[in-house]
Amino acid sequence: MLVGVDATCWANGRGYGRFIRELLPALVTEAPEWRFQCFVDAASRARFDLVAPNLSCVEVPQSVAPTAAAAADGNRSPADMLRLTWAVAAHPSDVFFSPSVYTYFPLPPGIRSVVTIHDAIAERFPHLTLPSGKARLFWKAKVSLAVWQATTVLTVSDFAAREIAEVLGVKPARLRVAVEAPSPAYRRVDDRAAIAGTARRFGLPEGARWITYVGGFSPHKNVHLLAEAHGRLVATLGAEAPWLVLVGALSGDPFHGAQGQIRDAIARAGSDARVLWPGFVSDEDLRHLHSGALALALPSMNEGFGLPAVEAAICGCPVVATTASPLPALLEGGGHFVAPGDLDGLTRALSHLATDETTRAAMGITARERASRLSWQRCARATRDALAEAAR
Repeated sequence: MLVGVDATCWANGRGYGRFIRELLPALVTEAPEWRFQCFVDAASRARFDLVAPNLSCVEVPQSVAPTAAAAADGNRSPADMLRLTWAVAAHPSDVFFSPSVYTYFPLPPGIRSVVTIHDAIAERFPHLTLPSGKARLFWKAKVSLAVWQATTVLTVSDFAAREIAEVLGVKPARLRVAVEAPSPAYRRVDDRAAIAGTARRFGLPEGARWITYVGGFSPHKNVHLLAEAHGRLVATLGAEAPWLVLVGALSGDPFHGAQGQIRDAIARAGSDARVLWPGFVSDEDLRHLHSGALALALPSMNEGFGLPAVEAAICGCPVVATTASPLPALLEGGGHFVAPGDLDGLTRALSHLATDETTRAAMGITARERASRLSWQRCARATRDALAEAAR
């Protein structure tokens, strides 16, 4: 079978990019008898490092890279999308796979397809994710077309499937789930000297303790709330308070950002001296930071999966995460789970992990064990089954 793949999201720095970069190698290995034809633009081609005998690439000229043009406050050129549509029509496949609706483009009429929708966050919280009416209109049109054209809609958790069925009206019979997993790049580091060295290199003082946040600084991520909760810890614990390490791109992120709101919250709390903004951090360095952290905090309004929490968990780091996600089930016993917007609950959870070493150690062990049950090979098998079913 020949599978066409929209690989233009390969260059995306968020979870969408991680999804295809981890899934596609596993999928190519899981289905060696299939052929995969990846459609890329110049930006994704430059980062595309997957080589396999059953995989080829078709580069399609784009005036603006899809990962940049599909920004929260932008829209893609019809001519660019048509070039991708025509390229897919000129290179027919048995089934077409779109790993993310984020870079979706109209497919040729009649083609069997599997479209991945990771969550329904933009639909639940449009004003927190899409800053303008124009952006919201464009997003709604794109997602509606993707759902209408798709033979099958794939998503990354049972929680996300329920959200998509409820919010987007996709019938459960059309939904399939392929659960994500931590990247093999993440594993526990037991070398305390190496962890301390990494921490010092990013600006944490000798002997510092820290809580990490990893992701974008979009309003729906509730990082401003995390900053308020951390500020309370600084006020109550004083010199014993942990640092807050906010990991994520500080510029060039195509998604809606709220750095100003977060910095204002930090300034009001007076906790600036214990907040670190390291910007982008490589997987190698991040696994060291996770392995030494008291907790990973992910207090979002909603998560379709919550990959940063699972990546921290596989490093033995307990989590403080939103209940509006699959994380309470995936990482049960591996941390505290707090309702979105519950500042008091978030503060208590962080304080507990900052002050109770016995609980923290036990939760870290459980988090690691739970995360180790997930694998990209199982995700690939579920995706392969969805593609085979859609192609029939």
